Amino acid sequence: MQLNPYGEYAVQLAASLANDWPADRDGIVARTYEHGMTAVYAPASPTDHARTRDVVDAWLAVVDAPTPDARAALLNAQMAAATAYPRLTDHDGDWHLHYRDDDQRLPQVLRAVIAVGTALHVTTRGMHRLARCAAGLAPGDDCANVVVDVTRNGRQRYCSVRCANRDGVRRHRARGRAG
Repeated sequence: MQLNPYGEYAVQLAASLANDWPADRDGIVARTYEHGMTAVYAPASPTDHARTRDVVDAWLAVVDAPTPDARAALLNAQMAAATAYPRLTDHDGDWHLHYRDDDQRLPQVLRAVIAVGTALHVTTRGMHRLARCAAGLAPGDDCANVVVDVTRNGRQRYCSVRCANRDGVRRHRARGRAG
């Protein structure tokens, strides 16, 4: 039995694109395959790279939404913009669901997959499990990476061990100066 992976891989793909934007369309496609997508995309268009950046930027508005209600409204709008219905497909030899039309270009495919995946992620794991790296909240730190919390306890705040350690050292030194 194949479980629907849209929730985890799609939101992690979105974070990967947001945190490390590829230089061109081929880089985006390669990243989709690295994160588990198996789709064959419609022929390339010269606007695919820029339009996919628009999709990722719209998704970042979801990440940065100030409340769960605002996050839900943005996700609902993105899913409505995808305008496709779920369908069964076996293009890669295994039956599974697609949340998009088969003839769509890369930006439209990613809009649908990322919006549905993010909605599944925040509704199954919690609205708070998508955020910016907590190290970026500290004065002087410019980390703006997205954190997709897939931990068991739901308390991941940093994008990496490096950011967690750097923030811990900063807090330790601040306590030493205060005391």
